Parts: sequence; structure tokens; C-alpha cells
Amino acid sequence: MKVRTLNVAASLLLVALIALCVLWEGWLAPLRPGGSWMMLKALPLMAALFGVLKGRRYTYQWLSMLVLLYLVEGVVRAADPGLGGMLAWAEAILAALLFVIVVLYARLSAPSRQRAAGS
Repeated sequence: MKVRTLNVAASLLLVALIALCVLWEGWLAPLRPGGSWMMLKALPLMAALFGVLKGRRYTYQWLSMLVLLYLVEGVVRAADPGLGGMLAWAEAILAALLFVIVVLYARLSAPSRQRAAGS
């Protein structure tokens, strides 16, 4: 896989995860009627957005650890009844896919791999 393809995939998954977090806690199935402060959980993801869009390897490295929190939340809340449980599964799947893509990107964009490809 090419680094550029992984960058585009990570960008799309990250935007989808941010949108899911905001929509879920704001309107679709908030913890409290009328919206929830839990939508602020999207803020750490938004901090990574510009670094991912620019392909910064350091951002990918710390995002690989951060996204695991969203994976855990999705798995834990997947037992919620109704729409909340389905949204939790969606969050877990998006977070898992993002984790895999981010790790692959960080691995393929390593300076040692760049030097080996250039030789």
C-alpha cells in the first residue's frame, strides 16, 4: 500500500469518527435528552485532524494510542439498547480501522523505510 493511500484513508476515517461522536452525543442518542456534554469527546480527535491531513508522522504515532480509547468506549457501550448500541458498534469499527491504518502509515513512513526505498 502506498503512503498517500493510507493518508487519505486515515483522514476519511478520522473525519467520520469525529462526525459520529458529535452526532451521537448531540442529537442521535445522547446520554441525556436534548444533547450531552459527551460530544466534547470529539475534541481530542479534532486536535489530530490537521496533523493527519498534512501527513505528519508524529501525529499518527500519538493518534494510534488515542484512538484505542474510542475503540474501548465503543466496545463497552455496544451493549446499550437501541440506537446507542448500534452507534457504539460503529464507533468501535471506525476506531479499529483507524488504528490499523494509522499504524500502517507510521510504519511505512518511518525514516529507515524511506532511506531503504530510495536506495
